[in-house]
Amino acid sequence: MSLATEALDVRLGARAVLSNVTLSLEPGKLVGLVGPNGTGKTTLLRALSGLLVPSQGRVALDGTPLLDIARDARARRIAVLFQGAGAGWPMRVRDLVALGRLPHRRAFGRLDASDHAAVARAMARTDTAQFADRIEPTLSTGERMRVLLARALAVEAEWLLADEPITALDPAHQLDAMVLLRSVASAGTGVVAVLHDLSLAARFCDRIVVLGAGRLAADGPPGAALTDRVLADVFGVTVRRGAAPDGTPYILPWSRSGPQPEDTDAAFSQRS
Repeated sequence: MSLATEALDVRLGARAVLSNVTLSLEPGKLVGLVGPNGTGKTTLLRALSGLLVPSQGRVALDGTPLLDIARDARARRIAVLFQGAGAGWPMRVRDLVALGRLPHRRAFGRLDASDHAAVARAMARTDTAQFADRIEPTLSTGERMRVLLARALAVEAEWLLADEPITALDPAHQLDAMVLLRSVASAGTGVVAVLHDLSLAARFCDRIVVLGAGRLAADGPPGAALTDRVLADVFGVTVRRGAAPDGTPYILPWSRSGPQPEDTDAAFSQRS
C-alpha cells in the first residue's frame, strides 16, 4: 500500500499554493506535516484525500490515480479529519461518530453489529464514550475535536489524514492524542497529521515533512528534517535542544532568527 504525489501543483485562483510536491508515503508510519501558516499543509491533505483536484501532477493510491477510484471506495480507504468539519446540525455524539461508518453501508442502511463495534472502539480510544448522549453543540472545542477524531477512526481505513488534531486540546489530551496516533500507525495504518507543536512532532513522528512557501523544504526522520538550518529558513526561529531522562530528544522554539521586529504589532504585520 502506498499513497503518493508526483510533481503536484495546486493553484487557487491566481495563487500557487503547492509547487512540484513529490512524496511517497508508507503505511504503518506516523508522518508529521509541519510548516508556517499558509504554506499549503491543509491543501496537501485535501489533495491526498481526493477532495481537491490538482492543477498539475497526480495523487496515486497503490499506483492507481486517486481520482480514478470511486468516491465510496476512496472513503473506505482514506479517513479524513479537517478543522471545522462538524455535522452541520445538532445531533448526539454517538450518532456523529457513527457517520464514520457511512462508506461501509448501503444508502439508508442501518448500523449492523460490526458498525456498532467500530464506533465503540473509536469512542473508547478517544475517551469520548462519556459524551455519547450529549448533543454536539454542547461540547467544548477540545471535546468536539476528540469526537471528530473518533468519527475518523470509526472508518477503520488504511489511511488517516488529520488536520491539526491536537490544536484545540489541553496538554494532557494532546499527549493522549499523539500516543493514540502513534498506536494507530504502529497497528498498520498510514497516518499523516498536520502539527504545529514541533516538540511533539519530533517526539512521536517517524517522519517529518516540512513545507515552506508551498514547496517541500525537508523530508525525513525528525532529527534530519528539523535541523537548525531548516527551522531558521522555514519558520524563522532558533531552538533549544535537550533530552528527557529516558534519552528522548526534544526541541523548543526559543527566539526569532534574523532581524527582530521592533514591537509585537510589527511582528504580526510581517507574518500576515
